[in-house]
Amino acid sequence: MARRPFSLTAYLALARGADRLIAEAARWPERPLGPLLWLHSDTRSRIETLLTLNRRLRQQRTDFSLLLTCDAAESEVFEAGGYVIGPPPSETLSDVNRFLSHWKPDMLIWAGNGLRPALIHEAEAAGTHLLLVDATDAPWRQPSKRFLPDASAGALSLFHNILAQDKKAASRMRRLGVPADRIEFASPLEPEVFPLTSHDGLHEEMTAVLAGRPVWLAANIQLDEADDVLRAHRRAARLAHRLLLIVVPADPADEPVIAEMCQDIGLRLARWENGDMPDENTQVLLAGDDGELGLWYRLAPLCFLGGSLAGKTGGQSPMMAAALGSAILYGPNVGRHLDAYSRLVAAGAARIVKDMDSLSAAVSHLIAPDRAAAMAHAGWNVVSAGAETADLVLDQINEWLDAMEGAR
Repeated sequence: MARRPFSLTAYLALARGADRLIAEAARWPERPLGPLLWLHSDTRSRIETLLTLNRRLRQQRTDFSLLLTCDAAESEVFEAGGYVIGPPPSETLSDVNRFLSHWKPDMLIWAGNGLRPALIHEAEAAGTHLLLVDATDAPWRQPSKRFLPDASAGALSLFHNILAQDKKAASRMRRLGVPADRIEFASPLEPEVFPLTSHDGLHEEMTAVLAGRPVWLAANIQLDEADDVLRAHRRAARLAHRLLLIVVPADPADEPVIAEMCQDIGLRLARWENGDMPDENTQVLLAGDDGELGLWYRLAPLCFLGGSLAGKTGGQSPMMAAALGSAILYGPNVGRHLDAYSRLVAAGAARIVKDMDSLSAAVSHLIAPDRAAAMAHAGWNVVSAGAETADLVLDQINEWLDAMEGAR
């Protein structure tokens, strides 16, 4: 057995304390039979990403159960993907051992740079197989108790495999003493994208109707940003007279209101909900809901993602648009998906706009087929790289599950 680093030994010695989980543990359900896969993340967005891995794994096999914890659930249990996400135990050894003795997880997928050294140490000692994913070139964090030593190096050395996002992240871990043969390079793990479908016949019909017209899409827009979107389109259409905007409201109830706004601004409108088809004079095609969103993404090489220019929704994930071949424009209010937007911006697949003027300018500049195509290609590379990482993680999980089955 490898000698435990002094910092981790000191951390564990100081992590002793009163058991806080007695009341909570009494409400835990019984541990399910068979292999138990434990997914843990430091952030809510990462746990939602891990859940898309589970969705794919469930399509391949069903011989396992799931345990989900997240640091973001410390103050409040939340739900994602139909699952209840709870907090991990505190870093007192009594809490950790009560938690592990009850659940007995066979595999742990740990995502992000938030570490819990006591929990990781005791899980490894109990025979849990440990995989760390999405390790970034950023400082490692542990629960904020000032008297506890930094045990990051010791905790990292306990993982059987680590997926680092890039060489800098790997170098940071090697400097902490993590063996190089345990570290692999892998792109950031992205939420699995299950592309929206569209009817092939309808796609062919709409392609013929549009006859090569430049098209952009405003997807799931909020009512309080619709005016900016429509006025940006009117201005951009002065430079591209055949430009068509497809509008999909976030709330179908806003469709008649947006129709009135189009008329007030002086935009010629076709309403998909009424069975209208755009003709050469149509400037805006207004959809009643998102039932054909897969079709609109495929028809529009450029899209603006709603909920980002105004309001407090936190924006929508950009990965569906990227997966379906659309260059992306978005506003500044995308806090719920900031990491995903940042990666797309870094790849040249997305551009931020701040108001009607900058949106109009961006549409006028990027509607050129070669520019939109270059951005769309960059977005697809980001999505496909994330999918490769998901495949790598799933391969390891399947390998462990198969080994467990063979050992019975």
